[in-house]
Amino acid sequence: MSVILASAGYDHTIRFWEALTGVCSRTIQHSDSQVNRLEITGDKSFLAAAGHTKVRLYDIKLPNPNPVTSFEGHTNNVTSLAFQVDSKWMATSSEDGTVKVWDVRAPDVQRNYDHKCPVNEVVIHPNQGELISCDQDGNVRIWDLGENRCTHRLIPEDNVGVQSVSVASDGSMLVAGNNRGNVYVWEMMNNRDVTSLHPVTKFRAHQKYITRVLLSSDCRHLATCSSDHTAKVWSTDKFATETTLVGHQRWVWDCAFSADSAYLVTACSDHYVRLWDLSTSETVRQYNGHNKGVICCALNDV
Repeated sequence: MSVILASAGYDHTIRFWEALTGVCSRTIQHSDSQVNRLEITGDKSFLAAAGHTKVRLYDIKLPNPNPVTSFEGHTNNVTSLAFQVDSKWMATSSEDGTVKVWDVRAPDVQRNYDHKCPVNEVVIHPNQGELISCDQDGNVRIWDLGENRCTHRLIPEDNVGVQSVSVASDGSMLVAGNNRGNVYVWEMMNNRDVTSLHPVTKFRAHQKYITRVLLSSDCRHLATCSSDHTAKVWSTDKFATETTLVGHQRWVWDCAFSADSAYLVTACSDHYVRLWDLSTSETVRQYNGHNKGVICCALNDV
């Protein structure tokens, strides 16, 4: 499969789509819970689905409907997950207040970090040695895996939950989006394996909750999703709006850039997944088939 596009949400199914035609090519039943986040391994072999307390790993290349591995250890919803570059280990965040690091080959917890409040997202720094996570109390934390401790704690706004974080693929920038619709940007520098952060800007991206922030792989664009029913794309040069994507009828929960940053996939509570052409702000394809809200999507077209 040259292009892998998957979506999931509250209807307890994971659907794979033919990106160009909009045809659903495969459906996997995820019967024990909703799916909160999807992630594809870099080699396109596996799809991980974060649900209630568990992460299930499914084989993409084989028609097996059952998970090949299950990661169990969280005690509440798993809110996000991220794979190390070679997919040898995985980081997860959860409403149980923890960030965990797992060995993918033998699904055991290798590290456990406590936020003491619901954690909304975790991402892996491109250096593969640090994790960045955010929580409902308004903290952004950086965890050094070598030193096995939190090295930075940022509080963009007191008592305002940070819903999402994204780190640039070259490690130069950290972005966070919060429940007031504000986006915060820091420059990241690494000197002698020590990360330092310098505030760059803060701007109001949406008038309501931000549900996701995501930097494109070329670091030139930032996508924000919101409860205001829109997604927006911003230039990372001066953080001016490049486009506002209007058409969804409910909360837009998740998004994924194409490899060339020309297209964006969005997932929405209105049951639909959309593929947008960012040069025209038009919907190229709408993927119909979910019968409840879609809250996550994953795309690999490399």
